[in-house]
Amino acid sequence: MRKRIVPIVLFSIVAAIGLFCIGVNLYVVSYARPYVYSDVNSLPYKYTVILPGARVYENNVSLVVAERIEGTLRCINAGKAERILVSGDHGHKDYDEVNQILAYMKCIYDVDDERVFLDHAGFSTYETVYRARDIFCVKDAAIVTQKFHVYRAVYIARKLGLDAVGLEAPEMWHLSKSLRSRMRAGWECREFLARIKAFFNVAMKSKPTYLGEQIPITGDSMPSRD
Repeated sequence: MRKRIVPIVLFSIVAAIGLFCIGVNLYVVSYARPYVYSDVNSLPYKYTVILPGARVYENNVSLVVAERIEGTLRCINAGKAERILVSGDHGHKDYDEVNQILAYMKCIYDVDDERVFLDHAGFSTYETVYRARDIFCVKDAAIVTQKFHVYRAVYIARKLGLDAVGLEAPEMWHLSKSLRSRMRAGWECREFLARIKAFFNVAMKSKPTYLGEQIPITGDSMPSRD
């Protein structure tokens, strides 16, 4: 009898955890969906565009970052925002997402860097949004990122009190369907777990790795430089 009970109990636990994880993902996506846009012309005006960082290289940025930059500049050019907050990982001297993104924006798009603020401690989406609120005094924002990521970003932002919307970053390169599908599959698997982490971060009111002095997004961007 005991031999039968143990597998049943273990199966029930695993099933309950699985259902919980699926439920969290469905909740995060459904919560954020009304605030996500695919067309910049339909996007409501927000003072700030938040550009979350991702992988960069010594003299270039990744496809993910390039698409986020393109979407961000479309917001600015369409008059949908005034300021840009670039947030990313600059936790080590030999790896710097935010300055590389700024350099790319200036080189490729000739962007006016006076309107660009840099958050060097945006080590995660949660920390990016938390610091946007508490360090850069952001109250309303459009978060530009890929579709697989935008729901989590908007969910976190609105749960932390920002009047936030999301814009799906445009697909800039016409990759083969098989390659793009493989990339999306990998992103979605990672995102499934990331949404669960975000849910607990919000519920537990987790603190970011670093806080510090305020640099209001309405002021001078130079204090945000390193």
